[in-house]
Amino acid sequence: MEPRLPLGPVMVDVAGHTLTDHERARLAHPLVGGVILFARNYASPEQLDALTAEIRAVRSPALLIAVDHEGGRVQRFQAGFTRIPPMRRLGALYDRDPARAGELAEAIGVVLGAELKRHGVDFSFTPCVDLDHGESGVIGDRAFHHDPAVVGALARRLVAGLAQVGVGAVAKHFPGHGYVRADSHHDVPVDERTFDEIDRLDIAPYRALIPAGLAGLMPAHVIYPRVDAQPAGFSRVWLHDVLRTRLGFGGLIFSDDLSMEGARVAGDVVARARAAFAAGCDMVLVCNAPESADELLSRLEHVPMDAARAEGMRPPADDAAYAGALAMVAQAAEQGVFA
Repeated sequence: MEPRLPLGPVMVDVAGHTLTDHERARLAHPLVGGVILFARNYASPEQLDALTAEIRAVRSPALLIAVDHEGGRVQRFQAGFTRIPPMRRLGALYDRDPARAGELAEAIGVVLGAELKRHGVDFSFTPCVDLDHGESGVIGDRAFHHDPAVVGALARRLVAGLAQVGVGAVAKHFPGHGYVRADSHHDVPVDERTFDEIDRLDIAPYRALIPAGLAGLMPAHVIYPRVDAQPAGFSRVWLHDVLRTRLGFGGLIFSDDLSMEGARVAGDVVARARAAFAAGCDMVLVCNAPESADELLSRLEHVPMDAARAEGMRPPADDAAYAGALAMVAQAAEQGVFA
């Protein structure tokens, strides 16, 4: 019988298609609460079934299992899964036919969520609700649209589709990554706009999503110096004062990957994690750096995890909508709607 152990506040990754003994021990660490999967962890639906079952067997309650599965160029599992178009295609459709774009956004949420859920994955880090300001290459066609009202409307329907099949949505990258050209994977982006401008544009989609029951949110590794000197993911101004207090968000806040270059301003991996927790993050991610993950787990003091927020990533599921949603998405693809 797997040991009973509350979920911890650290999400880590694994190297391949199965767990090594060292990875199994790492996942059993009290500070670990989740696993993020990548394309390297996927060979087939059957292999994914076995891997997620292996992860779940490590402890009880089972670790959260997540993936970046937005569609377009950010879809980690492909063969055996429905190919999801980049979200910009939905935005372009909205300009021609808002009602159909909304229906398809919800159907895509159902298909995306149901296919992950049936293979043991709890949720995806989606939707990306950054605005298409025409600046960011790393965001690009991941953005629904440049108009915050359109982004909010389509993202809300996608989130509703995910919720139908028991998948919590994680909106990103708060308060917005679309205005800066630099990629926070490789640099420390700086957005010089005022709070009022960011609030009017980039934060607007979150005002549509939060009242709809958004389960999770990921802040950006971007500095907005006219608001705070720290990147949003290390900023109590952004996470507590704006997100929790002003916007009323009650879900789980995930840091973006602490291994990214945009996080280096906070120090080593332990300092980064402490800064993220102090700012208001509930769970921190350490990806593609197993030595850093082990260092963090060995040195970080105990940080309590909000169990209710964590379980909010696994809402009750109803798979009845899947067949109809799959047919709708397939028909749209055949008709060239996403071309």
